Amino acid sequence: MVAFIQAENLTKTYRIGKVDVPALRGVSLEIQKGEFVSIVGPSGSGKSTLFYLLGGLTRADSGHVRIDGEDLAKMSDGERTSVRRRKIGFVFQRFNLLPTLNADSNIRVAQDIAGTSSDADPAFFTRICDLLGISKRIQHRPSEMSGGEQQRVALARALVNRPAIVLADEPTGNLDTKNSEVVLKMLRHSNQELGQTVLMITHNPEAAAYGDRIIHMRDGEIVSPELDPQRKAT
Repeated sequence: MVAFIQAENLTKTYRIGKVDVPALRGVSLEIQKGEFVSIVGPSGSGKSTLFYLLGGLTRADSGHVRIDGEDLAKMSDGERTSVRRRKIGFVFQRFNLLPTLNADSNIRVAQDIAGTSSDADPAFFTRICDLLGISKRIQHRPSEMSGGEQQRVALARALVNRPAIVLADEPTGNLDTKNSEVVLKMLRHSNQELGQTVLMITHNPEAAAYGDRIIHMRDGEIVSPELDPQRKAT
């Protein structure tokens, strides 16, 4: 079976002043369609760099990333942007909401960028907002919402186009326990009910346990891929 997401011998080195700092040292992994995979590791382990490479947000120095058979290494910047718009929803730790727009407009930005506004499903939009508990806050701007509410809006934005892949970088890093649970359960719901492939970067073992598989990284390498024996229910 050909993996839905495939990384092959990825390397990435950053130049900091006069020093070369290796971030990835020949990382290879495969993620099947419909998996929920958690990648954990200490700061500096390379997990966020791997996230950016798998999402087509930056290029590797060497190696290949294939998304559903499409090789990102062979694409132009414009072609990689097209893949992101068509197939990937992103959730970031810092929310990245537009401060001048309310929650409704921040979510719909994803539809505008992907060109799916005309095909949008109002019922699905409402369902996501209800599941995330933000329906009553939909007209508020980010400055009028708590951190947990902002992250839930950011998650709704990532899911609204029903992308095949959801990439989440420390999605609970700035959240309390209650809001973390809401976000993690929604990621699991999107995986189980919508069939989305979820890749989550986290340093939190409790968050990582929501995944089917946990991959540990250290010093730019994968040190132990693990299989979680039971999928966590929503």
